[in-house]
Formats: sequence, C-alpha cells, structure tokens
Amino acid sequence: MTASMVSVCTSASKAATRGTGPTRATGPFAYPSFASYVRARQPVLLRTARSLTANPSDAEDLLQTALTKTYVAWDRIEDHRALDGYVRRALLNTRTSQWRKRKVDEFACDELPEPDVLPTGDPAEQQVLRDAMWRAIMKLPDRQRAMVVLRYYEDLSEAQTAEVLGVSIGTVKSAVSRALGKLRDDPGLTPVR
Repeated sequence: MTASMVSVCTSASKAATRGTGPTRATGPFAYPSFASYVRARQPVLLRTARSLTANPSDAEDLLQTALTKTYVAWDRIEDHRALDGYVRRALLNTRTSQWRKRKVDEFACDELPEPDVLPTGDPAEQQVLRDAMWRAIMKLPDRQRAMVVLRYYEDLSEAQTAEVLGVSIGTVKSAVSRALGKLRDDPGLTPVR
C-alpha cells in the first residue's frame, strides 16, 4: 500500500468514525457515521443504481463504487442532508465513465438469440391495483395517510417519520398499524386481492 493510499484511508476512516461536529448538519437526516448512513439509505440508493443499469449485479457494483467515493469524501461533505444527492451524482458519473470505457462485445451472427421472457403481470391489472390502493389511502385520515406515505412510499424509517411529523415513534407505529388495518378492510381493495 502506498503512502498516499494510507493517508487517504486514514483520513476517511477518521471521518467515518467521527461524530457530528459544529460544521455538520443536524436534524433528522444527519448521520453520525458513514456506516449509519449506508445502513439507513442503502435500499433506496440500490434502487437508483438499478435504474441506471440493466443487470442487478452491475447495479450493486455501481453502488459500491459510488459509496467508496462517498466514504473517501466523507470528511469534506459539510451538509449531510445532501448525502443522497452526492451519492446519486457519484452513481451517475461512475455509470457515465463506465459507459464511455465499455468494450463492445457484440458480434454479428446469422441467428438472433431470443432472450428468455420472464412472465410479468398484466400492466393494466397492476395499474388497477395502484389506483385502488391510492383511492383507499385517500380515504384515510390526514395524519394516518401522511404516515403511510412517508413509511411505505418515501421509504423513511419509523424514527425519521416521527421526526418529520413531530410525533413520537410509538405514535407512528400505532397510527400506521391502524391505517394498515383500515386498508386491509377497505371494500375497494377486496376485488383486487
């Protein structure tokens, strides 16, 4: 390992383990360490990476590369509320670089290979389900509807939802439980099931 690599790894390691300092953003989306950020946001960022590549394995590699870049720059990122934007930009830049460097492995042949067609649901049925779900969600009281949307559509944790709405985590848990019960019993969703 070279001396410059050791200094980069050391500074990034210090940045990843250091708590929030006076220049760090505070609030519901401030992350005290790189590891806590990755634990909290990896599923959402992986969906973004999957939208940039056709292969799920390539998406995981792309995310790993972007997270590595973020880890190295952790100490320089002052506003941790903008971490998702930073990682998304790293994903896009990395994917663009990969695309520019790619080697063409396709050759002309006499027969075109037919791709394996995976069975997918009928798009019309999927749209009917989405519409029925939104109609049922719109019947919920405002507070329950906000909690369901933040938890399941925005993919926030219970703690983040509680912070955004200014309520306790227990309130979020009980309200979401009641809302899901109402959705299960909604007559508009029965024919769709």
